[in-house]
Amino acid sequence: MSVDNNLPASDGSSPLRGPRESPLRFVVGITGASGTVYGVRVLEALKSAGAQTHLVLTECAVTTMRIESGYTPEQVRALATVSHDVNDFTAPIASGSFHHDGMVVAPCSIKTLSALANAYADNLLLRAGDVTLKERRRLVLLVRETPLSSIHLELMLRLSNAGAVIMPPVPAFYQKPASIDDMVDHTVGRVLSLLGVRNNLAPQWGTR
Repeated sequence: MSVDNNLPASDGSSPLRGPRESPLRFVVGITGASGTVYGVRVLEALKSAGAQTHLVLTECAVTTMRIESGYTPEQVRALATVSHDVNDFTAPIASGSFHHDGMVVAPCSIKTLSALANAYADNLLLRAGDVTLKERRRLVLLVRETPLSSIHLELMLRLSNAGAVIMPPVPAFYQKPASIDDMVDHTVGRVLSLLGVRNNLAPQWGTR
C-alpha cells in the first residue's frame, strides 16, 4: 500500500508534449544499516528543494530507526510525497515506464548491495533499484559498512560497472564541521549534487 502525501492528481503530461519538466522526482530507499539520519536528511533536503519523493522503508530500517534516532516511521514517511509499502510490487516505481530523475539508498546495507548486484529483487526497494539500473538512471548507494571484505568490494565494482554510484558516507573535515549535523549535511549535499539538485549543504571547495 502507498501513502500519498498531497501528490498531484496529474503530472501535467500530455500525449503530444510528454511529461512536464518539473518538479524533479526521486526514489529514496532507507535500509536497516546504521545511519538512517542520512535518508531522513535526504528527504528533508529534497522536500525543501521542491522535489517529489517516493520513499521505501525496509522492515529493518524501521527497527534501526527506533534504536539510533528520535524519528518515528510515521514522521519519516510524512517527509515524502509518497510512501510505498516495501512489499507492494504494484507501486509505480516498480516499473521502468515510471519516469524519475534518480534514486538514492541511504543508508545502503550490504544485504541490499548484494541483492542489487545480483538482480535479486525480492522487495520493492530492490525492484526500484533494479529498474533504475536497467533504465540507465542515476542510482546512488550510501553503502554503510567497515571494514570491507573482498566480497563487498567485488559487489561494489559490479554495481559501479552497471552504472551505480558507490558513495560510502565518509565524513570530510576540511569544512571544519562543528557538529554531527554538519557532517551529515555535507554528505547529503554531495548526494544532491550527484542527483543534479543544486544546494548549499556541501559548498564547493574555495567558496568559503
